[in-house]
Amino acid sequence: MTRTQGIRIVVAALLSCLAATSRAQPPDARFTVAVIPDTQNYIDFHNQRAEGFPFDAREIFFGQMGYVERHLRVNGGAIAFVSAVGDVWQHSPDDKPDPQSAARGLRAVASPILEQAASPALKDQVLNVELPAAVAGYRMIAGKTPLSLVPGNHDYDSVWTDARFPPDPAAQIGAGRPSGLGVILVGGLDLWRRSFGSESQFFKGQRWYVSSFRQGADSAVVFAAGGRRFLHLGFEMQPDDATLAWAQGVIARFKGLPTIVTLHQYLKPDATRGADPMLQLSVAEPWRNDPQALWTKFISANDQIFLVLNGHEEGAARRVDLNRYGHKVYQLLSDYQERRQSFRDVAPGDPRTGHFPGVGDGWMRLMDFDLTPGREQVHVRTYSTHYHAEARDLPQYARWYKSLEHPEMTDDQFLDQDDFTIALDDFAKRFALAPR
Repeated sequence: MTRTQGIRIVVAALLSCLAATSRAQPPDARFTVAVIPDTQNYIDFHNQRAEGFPFDAREIFFGQMGYVERHLRVNGGAIAFVSAVGDVWQHSPDDKPDPQSAARGLRAVASPILEQAASPALKDQVLNVELPAAVAGYRMIAGKTPLSLVPGNHDYDSVWTDARFPPDPAAQIGAGRPSGLGVILVGGLDLWRRSFGSESQFFKGQRWYVSSFRQGADSAVVFAAGGRRFLHLGFEMQPDDATLAWAQGVIARFKGLPTIVTLHQYLKPDATRGADPMLQLSVAEPWRNDPQALWTKFISANDQIFLVLNGHEEGAARRVDLNRYGHKVYQLLSDYQERRQSFRDVAPGDPRTGHFPGVGDGWMRLMDFDLTPGREQVHVRTYSTHYHAEARDLPQYARWYKSLEHPEMTDDQFLDQDDFTIALDDFAKRFALAPR
């Protein structure tokens, strides 16, 4: 045997050993799901220097998306999936029913709740300031990770007060009328589809984007993490039965996969399932499913759904319910859009600090999964990319935000809303036979 032959044999043996070791190692059981709360106030054209705001709030949004990009798995980080809960931008450019709604006979009436009537100037700001900023932020992670965005009420083309349920200060909740504020309806998703629909740069041709409905108003993603495959379903506002039928077909196609659902409106700050009194779309459009109907008809009826995420209502909340099969479904609200400490930091003497709409202060949810056999859990952290800190790391956290979101809580209780661990105690048995 020559010296060269001997070296080749040794190298082959080493490579074989390394390959065997690689095959023997279990997949990494840990990964992170990033949840992007409502970003509308970062994107709002009013909250930029050009409109007299003390800083460009969209820069906080860009910082948030930059943080996500740096921590994606493709870049050596832990983030395997990103879910945005809606209200990506702020303004609907039209205050009259969209053409499809108008064809059904819906009409609008004036409302004090809709502060700014649609105008050419507003539409110009939406098209040339808000939408480009939203798209630019998500372009940072385009093609680099499985991703889902769902539309919130602010993302629709039209928002108006239904003429059948006009504002009436003397009206009481009930009797077919949700409140004296009337019923606000939304319609039209042309701008949404153009920006984030199934044919957009974010989803067209992506193998993990496995299905969509109504050109991306509703969507399905399959992503791999923790040695498993997961299904994610994203829904539009108060989805109708046709949407649920589509989603049921997706579940049948990916039967048994652990499934996450994201939609804009679902859980409220008091941890009840319900619609915003002003946005009870199902009152005016009975074919829609409000949050409780969605739970009853779809979520609790599909055993593979184990997690539901939403935004819309300011603050954080969570609850756990057993589905029809006796398994746990974890439901989380995450929305920090009214947080305004970043404004107070730069304009402490400005009288607007008391009533100025917040921007969000860079807060987002990071859900750290650990599917190691015997200790399956999710550690939910709330992190600010603006303050570069987690909620529990800031001594002033409760003082900054508790009075706005949960004044009834102690400081420790308030922190526990934003830093807690979910024990997935039935996960391993429940999904033992799930396709991998």
